[in-house]
Amino acid sequence: MRFASLTKRHALWLGFLAVLAPLALLLILQYRWLVKLDETSALAQKVHLDNYLATVAKDVRWTYEQAERALDLPSSLFTEEGQIEHVAHYFHKKAPQGVRRLFAVGFVGEKANYLHFFDPAAGCWTEPVWGDEERDIYFAAAPWSARAKKHVEIETPSLVVEEADSRHRILLYPITDEAEHVVGLTGMVLDEGFFLSQVLPAAFTRALPKFSEDEYVVTVRDRRGELVFSNASGKTVRAVREEVKRPFSLVFTDWTMGLASRHATAAEVAHRNFAVNVGLSALLAGVLLGGVLLALRTASRAVKLSTMKSDFVSNVSHELRTPLASIRVFGELLRLGRVESLDRAREYGEYIETESRRLTQLINNILDFSSIESGRKSYHFERADLAEVVAETLKTFEVRLRQSGFVIRFERPAAPLPPVSLDAGAIAQSLSNLLDNAVKYSNGGKEIAVKVERQGGWVVVAVVDQGVGIPRDEQRKIFDRFHRVSTGLIHDVKGSGLGLGIVRHIVEAHQGRVTVESKPGEGSTFSVWLPIDAAAAAAAASSGTLPEGATQNA
Repeated sequence: MRFASLTKRHALWLGFLAVLAPLALLLILQYRWLVKLDETSALAQKVHLDNYLATVAKDVRWTYEQAERALDLPSSLFTEEGQIEHVAHYFHKKAPQGVRRLFAVGFVGEKANYLHFFDPAAGCWTEPVWGDEERDIYFAAAPWSARAKKHVEIETPSLVVEEADSRHRILLYPITDEAEHVVGLTGMVLDEGFFLSQVLPAAFTRALPKFSEDEYVVTVRDRRGELVFSNASGKTVRAVREEVKRPFSLVFTDWTMGLASRHATAAEVAHRNFAVNVGLSALLAGVLLGGVLLALRTASRAVKLSTMKSDFVSNVSHELRTPLASIRVFGELLRLGRVESLDRAREYGEYIETESRRLTQLINNILDFSSIESGRKSYHFERADLAEVVAETLKTFEVRLRQSGFVIRFERPAAPLPPVSLDAGAIAQSLSNLLDNAVKYSNGGKEIAVKVERQGGWVVVAVVDQGVGIPRDEQRKIFDRFHRVSTGLIHDVKGSGLGLGIVRHIVEAHQGRVTVESKPGEGSTFSVWLPIDAAAAAAAASSGTLPEGATQNA
């Protein structure tokens, strides 16, 4: 039976591990997936923001590529003598916004390499006042003059950017003749203020949706890292960290654009989502694990209860077999006439009566347990002297105790006890169960003391044995149904496991308490506390107070 119980418990634990292992594997895989998702989300957000900046850079490039139309002039203006003066007309007609100055230089004729400066605001040629800007224009045009002298062929002219001096950003466009030789050069000096006030805001507005402007901080920094443009206040800009950066691709290539979230970075958002997802996964796993543990606990208790019931059937069978065998033996001796004297017949009769009472007590315990479990157990209360009830009960045990060599020391109260409302049969059954336990677990001690006394508003019946004793951690459990102490000599004694549970139920039905004081190897004292005043006892029971001097172990 015990092997079957262990097998069932092992099966439960194997089932638990069978559920726990896939759950643990699922959690590990989900965690790895969430880590990957965290990394991917942050990367995807950065790519998303970088696409914004790429769109801005493309928009700015497209804006300045339009300058090519203003600078692409007919080659005849540079090859025919005196025609270069007419370039001013084309500049005046085609000059774009955001230009501080335009210029042209021809590499053919008498005025070769002579720079002509055009003021867009005045709409005419101007005489240069040589300074840093004019010097930068001259140095930018010089390499093209050398190409013209060497008759270098340029198959497809294109816009050239010169940013050696960041104060003077110059766009150049070579003019070629039919032979693809450089015959002239046009160019413009960009207005940085116009770029910051007009070009950049328009480009960011077109690239970023309206709702995104409130979510993101845009920054543009020069080559020294100084902020030159932003859509946020200085305090906000100082607090943010650019998540993505990208330089401009045509002009202002030494400047860097930046984009950052006003509230949380992409990495922070991803980490926050990761933490939430991991927390939810852990919570769900905890709930699932709790459910599995609860199911395992329920199943374990069911297995334990099944084992206890199996032990109960086995023990009850043993308990029934012993008195029945004695009754059968003594009955056969009487029937066969093998009794030599009347005294011997009376002795056999006492044995039969004792075993019958023992058998009746066991059957009554089983029937009472069934009634208690179904809620049909009822009691008939009458005013009675508890000391007399105890004395009558002890008489029924005299023969059995004498046969086993036990001595009962009955200590009556010093003064008569007041009558107590009780069910005499039920109290006698409780005392019989306590005496039966004292005999079973005597461990060689042959004296049992039964004391009846009054303590305050209670009358107390105490059964004191010299048996094996009960461990402290088991004392609360011994009153549970089917429970039997699992250690030492106690476990080796056969019993139904119902006696003490029935004692507790009977005593509580009388508004009383049953307590135990015991130490292993030093015996046990079971005390039944019954109230003199039932109404006061009911109030004490509802408030949870114990009788004076009692320790609650049941």
